[in-house]
This record gives sequence, C-alpha cells and structure tokens, in this order.
Amino acid sequence: MSTNTNKRILVADDEADVLDLVAMNLKTAGFQPIKAIDGRSALREARDGLPALIVLDLMLPGMSGLDVCKALKGDALTARIPIIMLTAKAEEVDRIVGLELGADDYITKPFSPRELVLRVKSVLRRARESDKPGDVLQIGDIVVDRVRCAVTVKGKGIDFTATEFKLLALLMERRGRVQSRDTLLNEVWGYENSIDTRTVDTHVRRVREKLGRAADTIETVRGFGYRVVA
Repeated sequence: MSTNTNKRILVADDEADVLDLVAMNLKTAGFQPIKAIDGRSALREARDGLPALIVLDLMLPGMSGLDVCKALKGDALTARIPIIMLTAKAEEVDRIVGLELGADDYITKPFSPRELVLRVKSVLRRARESDKPGDVLQIGDIVVDRVRCAVTVKGKGIDFTATEFKLLALLMERRGRVQSRDTLLNEVWGYENSIDTRTVDTHVRRVREKLGRAADTIETVRGFGYRVVA
C-alpha cells in the first residue's frame, strides 16, 4: 500500500452529521473519503478498499470500533493501515485499549474538522517515514546507525547492549507514535505473550541513563508505554 498515491480515507461513524462533516473536510483537503455507518461495514470497506488511513469511531453499532481495530491489526493485509480513533472524553479506558491494539492516534469529540484533517496528514506522514526508515536515524543530538550498530550523542559514541540498541532504534523509527510495553516486549524481545513488563521499564531506564541530557527524547506515557519525541 503506497500512501504517496493512495488518497482513500475510510471514515466510520454512526452519526450521519459527523460522518458527512468529516467526509466533506477530507474531500476539500484532496482526499477521497469512504463512509461506513457501522463496524461490520467498516471492516468490509477496509479489507476491500485498502484505504491509506481509517478514522474510526469507537462506539459503532453491531461491531465496536475496538473490535474492528483488533481485526484489522490482526490481519496481515490491513495491519499497516494507520487508524485514528474518535472517542468521547469519558472513554479513556477504551482509548488506551485502542492504542494497545495498534491505533496510531486519537481525537476526542467534539473536535475541530480542521484539526482532524491535520491529524490525518500528520499520521500519514509518519507512516511514510516509518515505511522507509533508512540506515541512519537522527532525532536531536541522538544518532543511531543501524548498519554499524552505533549510537552517538553530540558526536560522542555510547556503548549499548544489543537489546538496548534495538529498543532505542525501534522507538526512534516510530517517532511520535506511542509504543505499548506489550508491543515492545513482542518486537524487541520476541515474547508472544505478555510477561513482566518491568523488563521494558528497566531497559528504558538504562537507555535514558546512557543518553544523559538527551534522555528527555524518550517520553513516558503513563499507564501505557513510551514514545520518542523531537
């Protein structure tokens, strides 16, 4: 799926006025909106149309947005399609679950259509960057050279273990995107099932200690995981 040419954005919401408003603003911004009014039709449209991104309301009839998200992220055909969740302010727990399932961002209702369009563009841009991560990753003073397995801060080399290097490289590759502890355990350590997530916290602490003043680049998302910010 190429987000450079694919302009299709799937919008799933059971409120007709919200659906029409979002679709109109996306169309004005140059995208091709696809509408879905319930969870099952959203899942079908996603699998058939393979949109560049999905704007997904969590409270959908028939099949919840969380179930749709889980189904999409569990299917190799649709797993890499970015998802922005639409949630009510009171749905914090569902929002966290959605992020754990692999959603890329969220926006709470009521929202500004202009802000939503900006979020769509931002998530698509990050998706393009992560599709082509390159051999050298740099954020601020931190440089990760994946060919040489080397880390430098302000040009000074720092010794990292293989696991610490893989953890930092993964977070930098997905800059701006929150990574849950379970996701990190799976992709860095290869654990299929959730075990003691303190393993992740311990390694993040070591990475921060080695980064010194650049440690603020790794941000803790309380109750969920970590992300790298510029």
